[in-house]
Amino acid sequence: MSAVRAAYAGAMSLAAPALRLLLRARARRGKEIVERLPERRGIDDTKRPDGRLIWLHAASVGETVSILPVLAELAEAAPGATALVTTGTVTSARLLAQRTAEQDFGLRVLHRFVPMDVPAWVRRFVDHWRPDAAAFVESELWPNMLAACRAAGVPAMLVNARLSARSAKRWSRLPGMAASLLADFAVVDAQSPADADRLRALGARDVAASGNLKFAAPPLPADEVELTRLRALIGERPVWLAASTHPGEDEIALAAHRRLLPTFPDLLTIVAPRHPERGPAVADVLQAKLRSRGEDPGSLWVADTLGELGLLYRLAPVTLVGRSLLPPGGGQNPLEPARLGCAIATGPYTANFAEAVAALDEAGGIATVRDDASLATWIAAMWNREDMRAGMATAARAAADRYAGLPRAIARRLAALADRRA
Repeated sequence: MSAVRAAYAGAMSLAAPALRLLLRARARRGKEIVERLPERRGIDDTKRPDGRLIWLHAASVGETVSILPVLAELAEAAPGATALVTTGTVTSARLLAQRTAEQDFGLRVLHRFVPMDVPAWVRRFVDHWRPDAAAFVESELWPNMLAACRAAGVPAMLVNARLSARSAKRWSRLPGMAASLLADFAVVDAQSPADADRLRALGARDVAASGNLKFAAPPLPADEVELTRLRALIGERPVWLAASTHPGEDEIALAAHRRLLPTFPDLLTIVAPRHPERGPAVADVLQAKLRSRGEDPGSLWVADTLGELGLLYRLAPVTLVGRSLLPPGGGQNPLEPARLGCAIATGPYTANFAEAVAALDEAGGIATVRDDASLATWIAAMWNREDMRAGMATAARAAADRYAGLPRAIARRLAALADRRA
């Protein structure tokens, strides 16, 4: 172990009492589930299932969604295996529970909150579950967790790996630690050739650039009964959706709505805040009906319920993907509406989803708007030109389907790693 890595491990051991206090504070704010706090210290009295167990760690919601198709493919690649999925947020845990209830993955799926990166805590977790293989999603490089896997002989894979030029520059200042961490991965599967090159330069081995798992996710689900009811209620009205909005974007959606009303007097504008707890405040600002109160659409409707974007994208064939209109932005995933046949617009601030936006733009499946005026102009064009709207939607769906075979390939590589341990 490098001196830097040893120092990190020692520091985390000394920080353990402070981390316990941090976890309790997070629980008081609803960021942790009180009765499940022991999981964050690797404590679990659940019996390990018999047979092969493959551990997948997805930090938050985006990573959790990206591995859902891998779970579905693991049933065939590793028959009889159990998938143990760890996450670090309550929202991602709830999303996984919801999707597991909605979809039969063909194998047993267990969820646990990931232990914090304290040596004793992660060793306890690994010793209890004894995974046959481990997959860490995107950029999850936790030194003590990886050390525990290496000590226990658990082969690890870095899945959907990404490393920006900025992060690579920071890691290059600690070349020994970077090389030591990346050497813990038997296999690295990068999102792009550029990511693969940067990872190799820091010491990763057996690196492939198979593509971005976010391009391979299945369409978001929807309650078909509720979808039928709402479609009947809305009828032939023109509808557009401002999805995953952040503060400041709701007012832009309202201004666009007002610009459009003279041309489309029966327009329905739906605003879905990225964080549902903002719903009541957004509804007050917009003077809109609120879905969480059981209110049906009026002229403006705030959809502030968790896990219903699949329903909303099916209702609204014209969609703005938020967290993109105001700096610093970053964007949200435009591939989700693309898979469901939407014409899509986004603002200019989409750095977190640059690859997806570029792929959609190259295909002619996305537009960029900058303010309420350009947004209203684009929405009007989509509703005045059905051929243009349909062409954009078709192009977006084709771009989103580019990596349909990637989940199966990753599942097979994970199964092969588990077989190697067996």
